[in-house]
Amino acid sequence: MTAVLEPTCAATRTAGVVLTDAELQAPFADVSGAGLTVPLADGSTCTYANLDYAASAPALAQVTARVQDLLPYYASVHRGAGYASQVCTASYEGARDVIADFVGARADDVVVFTRNTTDSLNLLAGCVPGETVILDIEHHANLLPWKRNGARVVEAADTVEETIRRIVAELCARPAALLAVTGASNVTGEVLPIARLAEVAHECGARILVDGAQLLPHRRVDLAAAGVDYLVFSGHKLYAPFGAGVLVGRADWLDAAQPYLAGGGATRDVTTDNVVWAEAPQRHEGGTPNVLGVAALAAACEALAGLDAERAQAHERALCERLVDGLSAIDGVELLRIWSDAPDSVGIVTFTVDGCAPREVASYLADIHGIGVRDGRFCAHPLLARLGRPEGAVRASLGLGSRASDVDRVVAAVREFVAARTTDSCCATAALAP
Repeated sequence: MTAVLEPTCAATRTAGVVLTDAELQAPFADVSGAGLTVPLADGSTCTYANLDYAASAPALAQVTARVQDLLPYYASVHRGAGYASQVCTASYEGARDVIADFVGARADDVVVFTRNTTDSLNLLAGCVPGETVILDIEHHANLLPWKRNGARVVEAADTVEETIRRIVAELCARPAALLAVTGASNVTGEVLPIARLAEVAHECGARILVDGAQLLPHRRVDLAAAGVDYLVFSGHKLYAPFGAGVLVGRADWLDAAQPYLAGGGATRDVTTDNVVWAEAPQRHEGGTPNVLGVAALAAACEALAGLDAERAQAHERALCERLVDGLSAIDGVELLRIWSDAPDSVGIVTFTVDGCAPREVASYLADIHGIGVRDGRFCAHPLLARLGRPEGAVRASLGLGSRASDVDRVVAAVREFVAARTTDSCCATAALAP
């Protein structure tokens, strides 16, 4: 059986919000798969503990309901005269306004629908009229498209302050068109001060793109208030796992660039000798769009906008602190961090166990305790190498469906794993002794 840690207090105060332990033992929002039963190595079963939200988050209940409601009406969009087509067109185009409002877009910003964050970044990489500056901590999605275009890479320092100083120095050394940074690290959850970075970029004559894949599921972002020029994120991380992503931002670069996908829907007029392309967003949405995925993404934005953001953040932070404290108390467990002065962190905790391969730890948690985590290098190979973990690590990530009991299960399971490894090691040593 899995041991459960006793709560240390009856209530937790986080960011001015007091949460009772009963509130921490309940999910903040209903998600699909909450009661999922999974098999264990010994042939028994248990309720699944999902601590892999950073990879792909389960659908919110409102998202599942929206897709089910729209599915019977599924039809072509934009040019269909039938009622079902009109319903789908209204849903698809209306989603732009919902998403724009959710991220605080400016009135003249455009919302381009894509497949995911990687797709959005590759799209924008073909539109930037100049050089791009990036950090070496980025997810490959925000690294490889720019590297292919000859991006200038800044090595992050041990502090956010020094990292920003290095970014300023690079932007001042030679003009750049764009600064592309993550909003929150997919490895450590640490958050960068994006409003400050936007100010820095603009002072140096550059625009700023924020990879919001890990930030948006945990924190609200206001593009206009923060001065962010472009934002990208994925539905599958934002509780809408139906294959849609988004690029939101200024239209001029998108209007001047060649279409991302040449095809139907991206044009105004076509002859055998000439093509008149549409303006963004249609310019970059060639082909039949993912109507259901877009509707799901809009539903997720509406659902998240309707939550009490302060209490949701407090719920997550309390669980994250519980997880950090529990893992930190286990001998041989090391937590990974990039900076010593990060202003905030979302619910991602990445760790290693001395002498153990990440996959060994993750498999034990899954096979013996029914706990889902992530192991490996998290599509951030340069960062893991910088952190001295080129072989990878184990990542536990939280979301709106997480509960204190999930955190307690993983802490107890890691403690049990370490104890078993220590015992096995002692037994092996004793067997070899003369």
